[in-house]
Parts: sequence; structure tokens; C-alpha cells
Amino acid sequence: MRGPHNIIRLIRTGATLERTGAMNVVLDAFEAPRALRFVAHALGKPFMWLGYKGDPEMPPATRALTALGPAYIKFGQVLSTRPDVVGNELAEQLRVLQDKLPPFSIDTAKAEVERELGRPVAEIFSEFSEPIAAASIAQVHKARLNDTGEDVAVKVLRPGIERAFRRDIDAFYFAARIVDLFAPGARRLRPMEVIEHFDGVVRGELDLRLESAAASEFEANTRDDAGFCLPPIIWSLSARRVMTLGWADGEPLGDNGALDAAGHDRRELSERVLRLFLLHALRDGYFHADMHQGNLKVGRNGDIIAYDFGIMGHIDEYTRRVYAEILFGFIRRDYQRVAEVHFEAGYVPANKDVDEFARALRAVGEPIFGMDATQISMGRLLSYLFEVTERFGMETRTELILLQRTMVVVEGVARSLNPHTNIWEVARPVVEDYIKQSIGPRALASDLAKTARVLARFGPRLPGLVEAALVRQASEGEPDRKSTWPRLLIAGLAGLTAGAGLVLLLQTLT
Repeated sequence: MRGPHNIIRLIRTGATLERTGAMNVVLDAFEAPRALRFVAHALGKPFMWLGYKGDPEMPPATRALTALGPAYIKFGQVLSTRPDVVGNELAEQLRVLQDKLPPFSIDTAKAEVERELGRPVAEIFSEFSEPIAAASIAQVHKARLNDTGEDVAVKVLRPGIERAFRRDIDAFYFAARIVDLFAPGARRLRPMEVIEHFDGVVRGELDLRLESAAASEFEANTRDDAGFCLPPIIWSLSARRVMTLGWADGEPLGDNGALDAAGHDRRELSERVLRLFLLHALRDGYFHADMHQGNLKVGRNGDIIAYDFGIMGHIDEYTRRVYAEILFGFIRRDYQRVAEVHFEAGYVPANKDVDEFARALRAVGEPIFGMDATQISMGRLLSYLFEVTERFGMETRTELILLQRTMVVVEGVARSLNPHTNIWEVARPVVEDYIKQSIGPRALASDLAKTARVLARFGPRLPGLVEAALVRQASEGEPDRKSTWPRLLIAGLAGLTAGAGLVLLLQTLT
């Protein structure tokens, strides 16, 4: 599939970028070298008449992507999470890219529902509205259940969207290979990895069972969080191309007038949305990665209601600890410790100078802390950080980019509710609490307990593993065998002893 025939698709893409004026915007954002610029313009300028015109009221990049269709719109949204790749200015433009596409007909939607659920729509719903929101991948209808009278939201994938995305993603892979070929300097931006990430995001969104599962897991993690709730998934009415969930009734978090009229405290809401995001990211390692105002409402009881779970973020426990230490170090203005954590985690090459890196971080942090609360910006901090990390040869940490991007979005939501929100003061208790639980004696005991369980589970296999290692060493030659097998034997016995000791310790503690 990823052959030369994709050149035709790239020509149409290049022609649209040229016609809308987006070509130079994109090439500048990627800091494209001369060879890549020549190829890009060669694919676009002669064929401008083939390009889509788009909406001239939009900025060039969003105009081009919207004109090119659903896959390009979604690609733009995903790129907005990668300011390290496209730069902060273009990422900001792409962040406001809206999935406002013409809806498909209600009859088509009903046919999709009936095909997926195997029952007539009239048998399930007493009411089924015209589409209330149309996005690049799916659209949403409000409906009412026949048996309970409950209002629900029904999300339906666009007909043929899977095939359209596969075709366009195929062309994206081809374009990434061209970038690799003509722009070796851009390889640090990992164009193939960016496309693979996009491919994974889209595959997840094209199967609504996966989004339902994500919502279910998120709900299980957060059900005890005060002031936060999710609409329940109705599994019996959900399938691969249809998702049914409870109706989220409330005021949009972005409508300050409606929030004030309803008597909600915007200052408290701004702090709560920040705390909730940090709590989910650090405590659970699983967070809503698209927490803009359009996906958040405030219920009558004051709860923040989140929906649309197509993009969720996940970070493992080790990375959470690293991130918390970095964030906590900035809050305490302990730049030496922040630098050491970067080196300990392998984020900065070992041949760089830790003291010099600490001084660079101080240059990032001190101007921020010298500002009034209304001027403190996580976006500005991350912008400075990207400059520093590039200078010190840090590779892109994809697991942190989505977290950092979401933090910037959540900060924007909080500031829209209350411009005087001090993100550091709000973040401090959440991060301090996580540090106490994840770093220190309690965390050490928990880590030892987990180690003991692993050793106990693999204990019966340890003799065989040691024997296999000894045989392998013996086959490599006499000198290696003599020097290595005692260490292997001692390591195996030590593992068994440590496992037994830790299991006994666990039994004693419990």
C-alpha cells in the first residue's frame, strides 16, 4: 500500500497547502532544510489548481487541513499535542482546530445503529434527534430510551470512515519516509514515530468499544473523586461503530455567563479542574488527554462532568515519579535536584554537565516565579524547557509530551474561569501528597512487596533459568565459563534467598 501511488495523494496535499498559503507555515514550523523545501514546493506549486480552496476566514494551516478532510483534521489535532515537533505557534493554531464538518443524514445514522445493535431504532429509542455535533470521525445524537425514559447520547461513526483513514494514513507514512530521506536533520523529531502515534490514536477512535472501555476504566479510577463524575456507558447499546452513554446535562465549562447565572463559584472550579488533572495523572497514571472546555460541563450540583474519551493518556509508575520529582523541584525552586532527576532518568545524555544543566533550568524557572499570578504560564515554562532540552541533546519523550500538552490545555481552562489562578499554589499540595506516598519509606516497603511477589511467582523457574544460563556460558568457551558461572550461581541463590526473605517479611507485616 505504501508505494509510489501515494505521490498522487501527496501532490493533492501539496497543492492545497500552496493554494491556502499554508505550505511555508508548515515548512517553517518544521525548520525544513532546503532540499525538503524544494521537494515540497515541486509537489505543490505546479498543481495548485488541483488544491482545495478551503475557508479563507481561517488561518492558513487550519484552512488547509479542514479542506483536506477528516484524516487531516484529526492529524492536525494530534500534532497540536506535539509542540516539540511543530513549534509552539503552529501547535497553538492547531489546538483550536474544530471538528466542524457537515453531518451525515439521520437516516444513515439510524441504519448504522440498527446494523450494529441488531434491533430497530424505534424498538430501542422513543426519540432520536438530528445530529447535535458532527466531528471528523463520528457524530452525536440525543435520544431517549424506550424502557426507562432516560436521555442518552448516541455516538455513531461516519460511514466509510475506516477506509478513508487507512488511505490517508498510508500517504502520511509515505510522506514521513520522504522527510527521513531529504531532511536527515529532522530525524530527531521522529516523523515515523509521530505517524505511528497518530495511527494508534486513530485506530483506537475507530473502534468505539475501545473508547467505551477507556471511559469505564477512567470511571473506576475516579468514582470516589469529590466534585467529578462521568456519564455512564450503556454497554448493552454499544458496539464497534455505536456508543451509547448517559446524557451529560449541565452548563459548558467555557460559558462563564451561564456558570455565573447558575451560581457556580468559578474560582473554585478553576482550582478543582487543575487538581483533578494532576490527581488523575500522578495517582492513576491514566488521564483525560483532551480536557478542553468543549469536553467539560458543570452539573447542577456543581460536579465537573467529563466526556469524549477518544484520547486518553497513560504513564507508567516510574515515569510518574520522575515527572512528580521534576514538577516538585520546580515548585521548590530546587533546580539542582531537577537536573539530577533528568540525568538519573536518562533524559539527558550522560556526557553532559549536570551543573550546567541546572543553571539552564534556573534560567527557565526564575523568570516564571518572578511573575504575578496572572502572568505565570505553564505554556511559557514548557516553551523554555523545549529550548533547553534541544540544546542539551534530549530526545523527545513521547510519554511526557501528551501529559505536558494536556497540562497546558487544563491551565488554559482554569485561567478562562479565573485569570488569577496560581497554578503552582494549586499544584503544590497534590504533588507533595504524591511525593510522600511514592518516594520514601512507605514507597520502599510497597516496592519491596511487589518485588517479593514477582520473585515468589518465578521462584520455581529460577533453578531452570540459572541452569540455562550456565549451559549457555559453557558453550561460549572455557575462560568465560570459569569466570562467569560462580557469579550466576551466587546471583540465583541470592534471588531465591531474597525472595524467601521478602515473602516472610510480608507475612510478618500482614
